[in-house]
Amino acid sequence: MGFQQGLSGLNASAKALDVIGNNVANSNTVGFKTGLTQFADVFAATLFGAGAAPFGLGTKVAGIAQQFTQGNITVTNNPLDTAINGLGFFQMDDGMGGTLYSRNGQFQLDQNGFIVNPQGLRLKGIVADSTGVIVAGAPPAPLRLFDPAQSLSEPPQMTGGSTSGTPGVRINVNLDSRLPVPTNPFTINPLTNLADVNSYNSSTAVTIYDSLGNAHTYTLYFARTTTPGEWNVYASVTNPVGATPAFTDLTGGGGIPGAATPVATLEFNTSGVLTPPLIFTETLLGAADVALGYPGAVDATQTFPLDFAGSTQYGAPFAVNALIQDGYASGTLSGFSIGEDGIVLGRYTNGQSKAVGQVILATFRNPQGLQPLGNNVWALSPQSGPAITGAPGSSGQFGPLQSAALEDANVDLTAELVQMITQQRVYQANAQTIKTQDQILQTLVNLR
Repeated sequence: MGFQQGLSGLNASAKALDVIGNNVANSNTVGFKTGLTQFADVFAATLFGAGAAPFGLGTKVAGIAQQFTQGNITVTNNPLDTAINGLGFFQMDDGMGGTLYSRNGQFQLDQNGFIVNPQGLRLKGIVADSTGVIVAGAPPAPLRLFDPAQSLSEPPQMTGGSTSGTPGVRINVNLDSRLPVPTNPFTINPLTNLADVNSYNSSTAVTIYDSLGNAHTYTLYFARTTTPGEWNVYASVTNPVGATPAFTDLTGGGGIPGAATPVATLEFNTSGVLTPPLIFTETLLGAADVALGYPGAVDATQTFPLDFAGSTQYGAPFAVNALIQDGYASGTLSGFSIGEDGIVLGRYTNGQSKAVGQVILATFRNPQGLQPLGNNVWALSPQSGPAITGAPGSSGQFGPLQSAALEDANVDLTAELVQMITQQRVYQANAQTIKTQDQILQTLVNLR
């Protein structure tokens, strides 16, 4: 009799409806991946095979295939929310030395400064050292944005202390070739701490920093000499309020006319182009800690390059085209951001930023073989194969990250509702086969 076939159809349709219901229920679950019911037919077999004309025994559920297609990305207001735009899984520490995998990027900070998901699992990646260097290939560990037991301040950097880029002060100016030679030799009045306006042609200033991050105003004075195309550059420093002395004459003139020493001498050719040397060395006196107003508190040997590359002497008004320096004051932690490459940057109030770590993703040869554990996480299984890790966006198998965004569930509600109607009709049809078999059996029983 055909009860077995109808019953198997009822069971398979019921399980398919369970899967559809689960998909619909999780349509608002961040990072959820829809499931698809897969069926297989069942045949009776003998020791010598199924026979020449085998009849089927019904159907069965062969498996539930997870569909790891990309979900829509929705922008949020939380900078720690992160969406994977492509392949890959976040690595989450399970608290026992193991790793779980997730597509849910709803992250926040716990009381210990770790990046965690709503269930408290910690996001794993490569932790940067104290200088912000990330060692590629290091084993992933829970990412900690800050340690409450440590200072959250970014240390200052004195001018000239940069280890990358161009250290010191870079100046690009145009000196007016039409200006006359100053009437007086360069001098600074020790009573007013101001240069004699008749002893230079032009001036400009920039803020520089000592080793403790104290800001000083560094002023440069440009004075044309009697030699064609030659300019002397003098310097002075105004120290912060409360410092003693409040003003430092770096020319060594001390207010004595004719005794001032330039910190640089610029020479231009007949085309107005600066000729070598282009870079000079500024030494903030032999006892810089005393000269800068903080005895014993700053670097006593602070020096930095003065780079005048690109400066010109044209018949045009004095102009400062660029004036930058590499120092900065100390700052406190003000926020974080996550880049497309997974690097987590800490932002500080002094305008600086430093890498805290890098999110590392994992992929699998067979992601459908991952074991779903609920709470938006999966675990390894023999069917999934081992995890392959890499930086976001480093190759096609690791998608880039999008900060302040989340990946929606990849549930297509329209398709799910159509499947629900289909499975309902299949269930009714299987029930009808059982009803028909029952009527036939009733006819046989009632034979006289």
